[in-house]
Amino acid sequence: MNHVQPDYARKHPSPRNKRAAAVVGVGHTDWVGDWARCRAGEQPTDSYGYGIRAFNNALKDAGISRDEVDGLIAGPTTAYERLGELTGINPRWGGQADAVLAVAQAVMAIEAGYAEVIALVYGNDQRSVGTQYGGPEAMGGGAFLSYVYHSPWGLTSQGALYALTLQSYKHARGFTEAEMGEVAVAQRGWSSMNPNAIMRKRISIEDYMASPFVCEPLHLFDYCLINDGGVALIIAEAERAKRMTERPVFIEGVGRFDLNRGATSLEPRIDDFYLPAQQAAAAQSYALSGLGPKDMDVLQVYDSFSVHVPLALEGYGYCGVGEAGKFLREQGIGPGQKQPVNTSGGHLSETYMQGWAHQIECVRQVRGECGERQVAEARHAHYTSDVAGKCFSIIYGR
Repeated sequence: MNHVQPDYARKHPSPRNKRAAAVVGVGHTDWVGDWARCRAGEQPTDSYGYGIRAFNNALKDAGISRDEVDGLIAGPTTAYERLGELTGINPRWGGQADAVLAVAQAVMAIEAGYAEVIALVYGNDQRSVGTQYGGPEAMGGGAFLSYVYHSPWGLTSQGALYALTLQSYKHARGFTEAEMGEVAVAQRGWSSMNPNAIMRKRISIEDYMASPFVCEPLHLFDYCLINDGGVALIIAEAERAKRMTERPVFIEGVGRFDLNRGATSLEPRIDDFYLPAQQAAAAQSYALSGLGPKDMDVLQVYDSFSVHVPLALEGYGYCGVGEAGKFLREQGIGPGQKQPVNTSGGHLSETYMQGWAHQIECVRQVRGECGERQVAEARHAHYTSDVAGKCFSIIYGR
């Protein structure tokens, strides 16, 4: 049953043009090899180096030269100007954005005629340089991150924040510890078939339940990886994309809605579990694409912690509100089950690229390039991101 509220699409319309842009190339770095090198105490390169490697791989995948690229969006871990210098691009349009906003900005720039072929480039040396995502120097102590406001009380660990979310969600929905474990088990099932995944050993519900708590009720297997790497996508104007490649993957719809009121008090994530923003973002992207949850062959969910997945299943209409636990138990999200979710292994098991790698997986599933883990006849892939109540919905298709 689709629980999206229909008036959201009228109140919050999406961009006008369906299929204005398409992904023509994707690339990434050697996550597995760099994981081993970092654990051995090496620093293979820096954030820029990872981004450039991914960019070169994306050019090769697209079969184009850098001279065809006239737009550049840098991930938030690198400076836009310096990245342009290193890629050798003098863009007529560019900027800096995270994984989902970068895609939305690229589509808007193409629709407005500011650029025709835009490279989205992300690199992160978070593992090798010991980036802190919690503690007094979390992300450099940057006040632009809302959770830093909680530092006087020592609550800057993102794991602690999502532990509060999961605890509240369990009480509100009757969600159980074992149901939460279904996510980690399913995603490890997918990663076991992915040669690019860092964690490939399958786990069971028993393994999950026996694993230690890091911040109760979050177990070790509920946490994402922290690893070095880079990702790049090349997005082109739709007609040009058709001329550039025989396998364009179109951006069918984009939706966004943010919950900012009460954000620093954690209200959106503890009271509503992002639900109103998810429903609004879903309605925008569904209305624009003419598609809904029943049409999605693959769902990719931003999963810095496993709890993102049940919230997304409910918020984007894949099951009824309060039914995610039953859905995970009885229908499932793993290989051979009802709704394939995070088919690469996601942040929990493949790589933590802050949402960028999920979109490569969307593209590759729609192209039919995923080998053993390929979802049969995949035509539409849905990516969702719910970070601190900032909800995005992107639909890819062929």
